[in-house]
Amino acid sequence: MLKGLIFDLDGVLTNSAVYHLTAWNNLAKELGINLTDDQLDSLRGISRMDSLNLILKYGDQEDKYSEAEKEKFAAEKNTKFVEQVEKMTPADILPGIPELLSDAKKQNLKMVIASASKNAPKILTKLGIMDEFDGIVDPATLHHGKPDPEIYEKAQELAGLNADEVISFEDAQAGVQSIKSAGQFAVGIGDKEVLKEADYIVPTTKELKLSEIESVFNKK
Repeated sequence: MLKGLIFDLDGVLTNSAVYHLTAWNNLAKELGINLTDDQLDSLRGISRMDSLNLILKYGDQEDKYSEAEKEKFAAEKNTKFVEQVEKMTPADILPGIPELLSDAKKQNLKMVIASASKNAPKILTKLGIMDEFDGIVDPATLHHGKPDPEIYEKAQELAGLNADEVISFEDAQAGVQSIKSAGQFAVGIGDKEVLKEADYIVPTTKELKLSEIESVFNKK
């Protein structure tokens, strides 16, 4: 029986993912690394330092910088990202999400955020939906990034629920893999080939209908 929903943030509740990717792309260029679209897309859903290390790997610069220098690069990227976040308003909530959250509230479902972003509380506050959620996984408590299941397992624990009682939402391949490794029902938002491991897939958030997702969930 469905008792809770777990959400990634960037690219699921709002379009802040584009701010992340732009900030990473600009940093990569400063380091003399030109990322392909696929390489840039692979940064979706993974932590700050994992993203930076991946960029350095793409540019064959893995051993070029010290940990202190890497921390400085990540901080610079985050500063640029936060500048964009400060401009966010409730108008930046993606289509279909307000209705989904409203339907979930009517069913008294628990709702938790499972995002690798340390800026999740700030973003949710800017969007005006912070109070809709029962908890937010603190990325600082995690030992492994997506696709490891840890973040979704922690989100499930925060909700006080079992794996078969939740539906989790993701827009990134690593995120869907994380959900499935946690034994949960995965809703993928985006390209059906990229997110083919998900149990239910829609091209955009506009097509998210809780009753339809629940119908598929109940048949699993």
